[in-house]
Amino acid sequence: MSLFLPNEYVKNVYHIQPEELKNRGIKGIITDLDNTLIEWDRPNATPQLEEWFAKMKEHGIQVTVVSNNNEQRVKDFADPLGIPFIHSARKPLVRAFKQALTKMNLRAEEAVVIGDQVLTDVLGGNRVGLHTILVVPVAKTDGFMTRFNRKIERRIMRNMKKKGLINWEE
Repeated sequence: MSLFLPNEYVKNVYHIQPEELKNRGIKGIITDLDNTLIEWDRPNATPQLEEWFAKMKEHGIQVTVVSNNNEQRVKDFADPLGIPFIHSARKPLVRAFKQALTKMNLRAEEAVVIGDQVLTDVLGGNRVGLHTILVVPVAKTDGFMTRFNRKIERRIMRNMKKKGLINWEE
């Protein structure tokens, strides 16, 4: 059960500040794209998100997008921002997380994973020994596979809540 438990839970990425990360020795972020940074059906970053990326860069925090989505979707988002990415990641498999760490030249203890799904982002990040941060999905709708995952996640979250492992609301 502990592999499904995120280290932190925040409302959105804007609650994650570079100063706090740096104070904890964090030098890099591995982040999901769809419903973590932007809605799954929105092609580009919002001005607020662009500002968040700029703040991270200004503080020397590297960001790599790791997404299960296809290359064109991730490329269209990441390229205009100059952000490295890994597409078709097959999360929760660990290969893409390790690849992102290698790209950033970081060790697991120097990076965090940010994502909106327990079954992909949190599970994959925890399997590599990364600090995992679960965010509330930015959209109320999901693609087909994600809808399926959410049903399973709700059961896992209810079970963890019953056991007193989490204290936030769904």
